[in-house]
Amino acid sequence: MKGIVFVGYSLEVIRKFPVEIKREAGHQLDRVQHGLDPMDWKPMTSIGQGVREIRIQQEGQWRVIYIAKFDEANYVLHAFRKKTQKTPKPDIEIAKRALKEIVQRFYK
Repeated sequence: MKGIVFVGYSLEVIRKFPVEIKREAGHQLDRVQHGLDPMDWKPMTSIGQGVREIRIQQEGQWRVIYIAKFDEANYVLHAFRKKTQKTPKPDIEIAKRALKEIVQRFYK
């Protein structure tokens, strides 16, 4: 089982989610740790190859962006409440910066 590493403020953001959303995010990340796909996800190739978005649709729209392609760990890049149809550019940029940080730090 591969562990989860939270990049930047992603863990703090998830901790501020409503209780049911936190529970669901944890359940979906547990699936990822065990090599399974989340129940509802989509690829986020605009951020990077292998990046995925967990979609939680309870009490609104919630997202957890992660990458699981590295052998050492699964990395949570960003988490947020989605309020529009399209993922806001600032949220995409946060996830891109987190991915860049991981690659520069561990995979150069």
